[in-house]
Amino acid sequence: MKRQFALCLLAAALGAGAAWVYQQTAVPRRLTAQEPLLRPPLVRPAEPPPGTPNPWRQAPWTGDPLAGAFAGSGLEEFAPEERTNILVYEKTNRSVVHITTRASQRELLFLEVPAEGTGSGSVLDKQGHILTNFHVVEGAQQIRVTLHTGDSYEAVVVGYDPPNDTAVLRIDAPAEDLVPIELGDSSRLRVGQIVYAIGNPFGLERTMTTGIISSLNRSLPSRGHRTMKSIIQIDAALNRGNSGGPLLDTRGRLIGMNTAIASSTGENTGVGFAIPVDTIKRVVPQLIATGKVVRASAGILRVALTERGLQIATLEPDGPAERAGLRGFRVIREQRRRGPFIYEERRIDRSQADIIVAVDGEKATTPDAFLSLIERHMPGEQAIITVLRNGKLVDVPVTLGAGE
Repeated sequence: MKRQFALCLLAAALGAGAAWVYQQTAVPRRLTAQEPLLRPPLVRPAEPPPGTPNPWRQAPWTGDPLAGAFAGSGLEEFAPEERTNILVYEKTNRSVVHITTRASQRELLFLEVPAEGTGSGSVLDKQGHILTNFHVVEGAQQIRVTLHTGDSYEAVVVGYDPPNDTAVLRIDAPAEDLVPIELGDSSRLRVGQIVYAIGNPFGLERTMTTGIISSLNRSLPSRGHRTMKSIIQIDAALNRGNSGGPLLDTRGRLIGMNTAIASSTGENTGVGFAIPVDTIKRVVPQLIATGKVVRASAGILRVALTERGLQIATLEPDGPAERAGLRGFRVIREQRRRGPFIYEERRIDRSQADIIVAVDGEKATTPDAFLSLIERHMPGEQAIITVLRNGKLVDVPVTLGAGE
């Protein structure tokens, strides 16, 4: 009995010893947070022949990769984003001008009270042309432009385009004091892109604010019941006095002209709007050359809005639409005798008038949409106007004329 008990104790001891040896050899130790996880070594490919790029050979780390570009400029201590802000301002602020206007308005008892306004603008060239909003100078009897030098000059209006809220002024200033702004490209803008606005809010000259493009392709109402298209929406702070000032990208290029804010109080609420530079590049050369913008015209003077489309009411006599065979309202004259007198009566016949539904295959549901589609063309080009005539759709090619 004692012998069997001793053998059991010996077997238990041997089993415990085997278990301890297994734990120490077969089970890996749990790594602590300080211990690195060992991985198999990464095998490099064979070295390429001399003179060929080697992806494994890296340049030693030297810190900020842009540090060398700013060496000696005094900007080494600033963060990269701060450097961009500073460089944009230093490149462009001398191109921004302060515009003040003076006009007279009649009050009670026919007294004329002077009214003053303020706005911003950008230098376009060495000849003294200044870009600004039409609403900044509208109705002004006196306009003065102050440059970065502090010198102020009397300005004259070269031309303006109310539908695009754009005007060009001119001042007689020394060429060396005029720093033209660089024009960019608004066709490649993206929501989220960093932008800068420089202007004169509340008369504080050449003030810069920054933000992002918060939306694209907005529409804004303008003069003459028209709508400005492709408007840039930004969250950079704009206030009274910023109108007409530049909207810039991170390279200091003009990508838009600040024109309006969405606000119930007249102060900044974080939603501003700018006219894209591509519109400006299309309009400004015409304003400098002729003082006005020449637009394509179909020779349709008046339309009536119906559920089916735009019914043509009045055509320009011998205009493009009339020559193409489009039909408007007909005036029917009838003579009636009343006693010894004969009276001529006129009535309008709408039954044969064409109803416009599309231009070049795109729907034209409002007068503004129709004009916008026509104005994509240049005078002399052809537009296809689709009309509803006698219950059928008819495509009518129209060679466009020139209008304002």
